[in-house]
Amino acid sequence: MCNLYSLTKGQTAIRELTRAMVDRTGNLPAMTGIFPDYEAPIVRNGAGGRELVLARWGMPSSRKALFDAASKRADKLRAKGKDVDFDQLLKMEPDAGTTNIRNVVSKHWTRWLSVENRCVVPMTSSRNTSAAWTANSRRRGLRWLKIDRSASSLACGRLGRRSVRRPGAGSRRSTSMAS
Repeated sequence: MCNLYSLTKGQTAIRELTRAMVDRTGNLPAMTGIFPDYEAPIVRNGAGGRELVLARWGMPSSRKALFDAASKRADKLRAKGKDVDFDQLLKMEPDAGTTNIRNVVSKHWTRWLSVENRCVVPMTSSRNTSAAWTANSRRRGLRWLKIDRSASSLACGRLGRRSVRRPGAGSRRSTSMAS
């Protein structure tokens, strides 16, 4: 999946496309830009059938990624002459998560690839980096993949989790998703 997508169709179109029985999103506005770590609608299997709900975009980082980030932070603090409680630092390490699950055989990801964690993400377009260089610059261009602006969906994984998403915000519980 890309790192930016949009959903400009209403809840009725999403429910018709996915045959969702229950809508738990409230008043859902058109979303012209959905970025990682923002909430977006997903359709999941719930106790009463398919449910349209909101989930935060991004699955948890691996323990190794969090450990490496906390180690780097601890080294910087030690370089400034500060004492470091590494266990506390690791516990409060912000987890921005990841938006793509690529290595599905990884022990980190296999626990979330079961049927009960699957969902679909409705969208009308997504934005990806172009493989070709743009004519005017040395950077790769960004291109919108339009799906005729009709509702479409992408298969994803989801989970409920507790994590530190931003420094100073503390640990919070949220539903997350990624492709």
